[in-house]
Amino acid sequence: MALTKLITDLIDGSLGTDWQATPKTANFTAVAGEGYFVNTTSTAITVTLPSSPTAGDELTIVDYAGTADTNNITITSSDNINGLSDDVKIDYERGGVSIVYVDATQGWIAYNAANETANALGGDIPLTVDYLVVAGGGAGAAYIGGGGGAGGLRTSYTNSSSLNGHNESSLNLNTSSTYAVTIGAGGAAGAGRVQASNGSNSIFTTITSTGGGASASGGGGTESQAQNGGSGGGGSSTQSTAGSAVTSPVIQGYSGGTGGDSPNNYPSAGGGGAGEIGESTTSSSQTVGATGGDGLEVNITGGTGNYYAGGGGGSIANYSGGLGGLGGGGNGAGYGTVGNCLTPGTSGSANTGGGGGGGSSVTTSSPTGSLTTGGGSGVVIIRYPNAYTVTIGAGLTGTTTTDGSDKVTTFTAGTGTISFS
Repeated sequence: MALTKLITDLIDGSLGTDWQATPKTANFTAVAGEGYFVNTTSTAITVTLPSSPTAGDELTIVDYAGTADTNNITITSSDNINGLSDDVKIDYERGGVSIVYVDATQGWIAYNAANETANALGGDIPLTVDYLVVAGGGAGAAYIGGGGGAGGLRTSYTNSSSLNGHNESSLNLNTSSTYAVTIGAGGAAGAGRVQASNGSNSIFTTITSTGGGASASGGGGTESQAQNGGSGGGGSSTQSTAGSAVTSPVIQGYSGGTGGDSPNNYPSAGGGGAGEIGESTTSSSQTVGATGGDGLEVNITGGTGNYYAGGGGGSIANYSGGLGGLGGGGNGAGYGTVGNCLTPGTSGSANTGGGGGGGSSVTTSSPTGSLTTGGGSGVVIIRYPNAYTVTIGAGLTGTTTTDGSDKVTTFTAGTGTISFS
């Protein structure tokens, strides 16, 4: 009798398999050398393969009730399966498969499968996610200030325009994890010569973009300095040094322009953008305000002409302030006296990370209304295969659209977590 069983085992490949008599009805972790009947009548089941396997370890999984075509058996591992890091599944009726561990490169390999029509182990569509993460823009200083620097910009999405160094890899995510999302707020203008605020960071899982740098104030006295950030703030007529930009480990933006050439028209420089540096002042007698650096065109939502992270324009006396850069940069103020703004400064646009335009206050008192120019809030946008759905957790504001074969989810406010299914 024992010899008969040995011969049978040699023929059907089950030699050494310790079959578990009780069918599995919930998620479980498999053990090398065992065989499992998996019953998905009531629900889909995930089988986690053994950790730290050695070459030759094997196990077998069988669809017990013939329901794996409806409720799939997903097989997951910290090692590769069939040479890839993605989960796989038995998604056909009465499917059965034996798998063996080979090495770190190939991982677990399927063999001796039953009833498959194509692949022994079907893989889910890879969850490859492209992203655009833009931080909040820096504020333009209220006291005849330079333009605020744009929020840092990080993206993996390739589009028709030059990425100017913003070329990162897509993320390979999974359905068993949650991922953090934070939308950075724009910086707030300070009162009088008080230092304006940098923008706040935006985050998508492992990707963090740095808030834009606030600009310098000018006019003589105890002025504030331009700040470093995702893009740097612009210098002022009397505090000429520009804020610098984050360039390591990746480029997030560019520096602000250099100020100077006081007094006369007190021209202040533009803030840096994701695509170029802010414009520097030319002379104290210039008649056009310095412009903010342009942002970057990233068409992750579809279409063309979608710019983000423009720097704020610089302020100037007696003439029109500098224009903000493409991508939501605020315009700088052109001023005469308080309450006599030739062109009021404007804040960076919401959900672009644009820097605020240089402010128009010419006194040290707290500025009000159009005299303040804050940075624009940031944004996080992700693009992924439309076979998946994103669940947005509490605390986040987001919407999802479809573009071709992908879904695009745009997060515009808050902080929280998301998951994929």
